[in-house]
Amino acid sequence: MSAQSGSGRAPDAQRRDPAAAGARGLRIPITWGVVWGCLQAASPLAFPWLDAATVYALGLALIAAIYIGFSVADGRGEVIAVETCVAAVFVVLAAVAVTGSAWLLVAGLAGHGLKDLWQHRTGFVANTRWWPPFCATVDVVAAALIAAGILADVHLGW
Repeated sequence: MSAQSGSGRAPDAQRRDPAAAGARGLRIPITWGVVWGCLQAASPLAFPWLDAATVYALGLALIAAIYIGFSVADGRGEVIAVETCVAAVFVVLAAVAVTGSAWLLVAGLAGHGLKDLWQHRTGFVANTRWWPPFCATVDVVAAALIAAGILADVHLGW
């Protein structure tokens, strides 16, 4: 029996357009990135005893540090060193933003989103196929919502 005899269609591997398959493969991480980006922007509501800047700074530090775990899983010393240094920059930026301008948090999230896009394009850290598009979406959505809140003079918290 031939591959086409049952349904009259070519097998999946022959039907798929590589570009379309790539776009379909990004749909789930990007969709979940939007959800988590909204949750990230609303996260100060879960910690009403903390200033919103502190909550956002903790989130930025956590997001940045995740790549250290990926780099350890990768196992290459150069990758571990680079990702640790990059995470340290975001942690320092987050710490400064706690008492500085809220725009530093927006810049930190947007900058981390750019770092995610670079990771997605280069594959510098191995085995992170779905993570960079997910994380970049979280970062960009959260940065945009926080920026909108700053411009509208909306303060999250109780």
